[in-house]
Formats: sequence, structure tokens, C-alpha cells
Amino acid sequence: MLKVGVLGAGHLGKIHLRLLQQSDKYELVGFYDENQENAERISKEFGYKNFSTIAKLIHAVDVIDIVTPTLSHYKCAKVAIKSGKHIFIEKPIANTVDEAEEIIALAKEYNVKGQVGHVERFNPAFIATKNMIENPMFIETHRLAEFNPRGTDVPVVLDLMIHDIDAILSVVNSKVKNINASGVSVISETPDIANARIEFENGCVANLTASRISMKNMRKTRFFQRDAYISVDFLEKKCEVVRMKDAPEIPGDFDMILQNAEGVKKQIYFTNPDVEQNNAILDELESFANAIKTDTVPVVTLEQATDALRVAYQIIDCFDK
Repeated sequence: MLKVGVLGAGHLGKIHLRLLQQSDKYELVGFYDENQENAERISKEFGYKNFSTIAKLIHAVDVIDIVTPTLSHYKCAKVAIKSGKHIFIEKPIANTVDEAEEIIALAKEYNVKGQVGHVERFNPAFIATKNMIENPMFIETHRLAEFNPRGTDVPVVLDLMIHDIDAILSVVNSKVKNINASGVSVISETPDIANARIEFENGCVANLTASRISMKNMRKTRFFQRDAYISVDFLEKKCEVVRMKDAPEIPGDFDMILQNAEGVKKQIYFTNPDVEQNNAILDELESFANAIKTDTVPVVTLEQATDALRVAYQIIDCFDK
């Protein structure tokens, strides 16, 4: 079992602590939180060992799980990597692209592995459909959340939309060509609602909407490709695939047939792929343990997370134009 320590014991940090303690791939050594009053309370309530300094925790483990505010990701990662420890970092990888690129360089220099917590890659509905997503040419995403003060210190693009940016980049095998976007600040000092249009060199277009001031929660993505439409509901963990094939010469009574202006007939097939329920956060953490033990590439690499961060900042830059 890999010895692991958690940096940061806030809302998400506590979830990581609980799951790591349950995991049979890790031995949870303890945690560090700069708010020692909070740390002592959590230690007393759950029994996790509370370390008095980051250095002491890093020295005692093989893997550091960084679940601190984004502003401190780079500083924490740098210390851990230079101590020869593998790092799991919550998304986004860092506060700036320059910081993210330095994390990549340090990980290579010290020969350690890194993975970033883009948890939607482990969403069971996305997993169930990912192999069916082939060369999508139009993608539409809606990630809407009810207002929560936690996370409003960063633009909604870094808080919410980056999940969809990463998922899209993982299925579109092409470079970004152009980005247009707009954002509006309603409650926060930074944009609370944003829309972005990403154009890729292969002609694919992705239209992304994110809001943290909605009346209801929604996390849906729709992929349109030749002869298929794939809908993924990340919130409800459901998916639907609609395929079109050449219609049979003699359709059945209940077959759905469409005919275009040229007289070409297509039959529509609806399927709901089986979705195996999972704990996505536990799965991402354990997948990192597997990557370390088998010396394989993590599911969400530092480089991929940096690509998502770079696109996120290109979107944010559009707001000021």
C-alpha cells in the first residue's frame, strides 16, 4: 500500500481523507491544514493524524494529495516534488499556466508522477459512452449550479467550466484554432456566468455554458457526429445514444424512419448504455495508485490538465476584449 498524506482539510479535503482511509490501495498516514483549529477538530472527530507542518507530512509519505485552495497548488506541489513524492492535485492544476508548466518540468526532473483531479473523466456516464464518441463535430455543454459562496474567489470558468473543457479536449483529437467568449459578473467580483465557443482545426465546434447563479443544477453534454448523437448527463449519471443507419428495404411497424430531400432513408436507433455506478473521486485516486505501481501514464496527466487551464485562460481573456 502506498503511504499517502492530504494537504488541505476543507470540504473536499475531508471527502478525500474519508475515501483514502477506505481504500485498499493507500495507507492514510495523516493530513496537514494551515488552520490548526480546524485541523485539531477534524483529527479529534475522525481520528486522522494531524501533522504540525507540511514538511513533516511530506517526509512520512509516498504520495501527497493536494486539496488546498488553487492559489497554493504550485507552492505545495513544488515542495512535494522536490522531496521526491508523487502528487495528486485537485483541479485546476495551478493558478496560472506558467505555474502549471513549472510543475510539469519539476515532475520530469525529479522523476515523479502527477495526476490532476478532473473527476468527470471518471463519471460513469462519460465512461459508458467515451468509446462511442468518434470525431464529434459539434459539442454543446451546460454546467449550471445554484449559488454557493465556496469557489467564488475564481471565475466560473476555473470553478465549473474547466470540467467540460477537459472532457472535450480528451475526445477531440485536434488543436484549438479559435475561441470566442463572454462572461458576466452578477454577484461575485469575477464572472458568474459564461459562454464560450471553441473552434478546432478539424472543424469541430464546442459551445460551452457555465453558471453558478442558476435556479437548478445541470451538468449535460451533447456530442453530435456523423450518424450519431450522444447525450451525457454528468449529474444524473445517465446517457443516451441515438444512431442513424441505412433503413431496411422493408421497415418494421415500429421502426423510426427519416427521409431527406434526396430520398435517402435512415433508421433511428435509441440505446441507453449500461452505466456502472461508482465513486468517481475514489476511482480517480485509486487509478493514480495503479499508475504509480505499474509505472504507467495517469488517466489525467499534468500536461492534459495544463492544456485545459490554458484554454480556460484563453476564454477568460476574451472577457476583457
